[in-house]
Amino acid sequence: MKKMIFIFTLFFALVGGGPLVAQDLIGIDPILIHLNGQVLNQDDGLPVPYVHVVNMRNHAGTTTNSQGRFSMEMLNVDSLAVSAMGFMKEYVHVPPKHHPDSLFTIWLRPIRFAIGEVEVKGRSNAISMEGISTGKPVDIDPELRGDAFNTKPPWYAAVFSPASFLQYHISRKERQKREVRSAIISEKRWEYLSQYYSKEIVMELTGLNEEEADSFMIYFNSKGILNEVNNNYQVREAILEQFELYQQEME
Repeated sequence: MKKMIFIFTLFFALVGGGPLVAQDLIGIDPILIHLNGQVLNQDDGLPVPYVHVVNMRNHAGTTTNSQGRFSMEMLNVDSLAVSAMGFMKEYVHVPPKHHPDSLFTIWLRPIRFAIGEVEVKGRSNAISMEGISTGKPVDIDPELRGDAFNTKPPWYAAVFSPASFLQYHISRKERQKREVRSAIISEKRWEYLSQYYSKEIVMELTGLNEEEADSFMIYFNSKGILNEVNNNYQVREAILEQFELYQQEME
């Protein structure tokens, strides 16, 4: 009778998919055992809860508790199928000489999935910019700005970008933009230099009266010198230099 049980058990162990091989069963009498086991994560050694443990011979099964522990009745030559969500399925068998009082440990390997690029979008509350300084604004109005502001394209633009080169030189609209920009810049420059250049300052530096100062300022303005000066010192130096030339021409 024992021989028939041995042959029957061997057949199901081999057909059932377990790793048990024939030489492992030589000289082993199949006996009923009560197995106490625990399933652990192979990566971190932590218990794996709610794992399905199925006997491949009779398809009886159980589930591990929150600590990964389970117990079941089986033959000492049975194979077990162990599966859990997120882990690779394992087939194990209990060594025939396993002591019933010891804990049988089963290790499961986690499944790793390759995750593609994830784009995360979210909403945030509007941030108040009150009290935060902003960048220096551009003096030229947006509608007056060209593609390159007021910069004349270089000669090689005629070869590499002929459309832009011709537009700068031929387009009436672009020419009007440049004229308006020039007028705005000139006006702003006069506003800036007026604090350093006036009839009172000319009279103070030259000793001329109002009528004489008017005549000299017409002479001085015709030279376009104010387009080349940038500060109070340069303005005063230019007035004195041109006044000396003015006196020589008036003699």
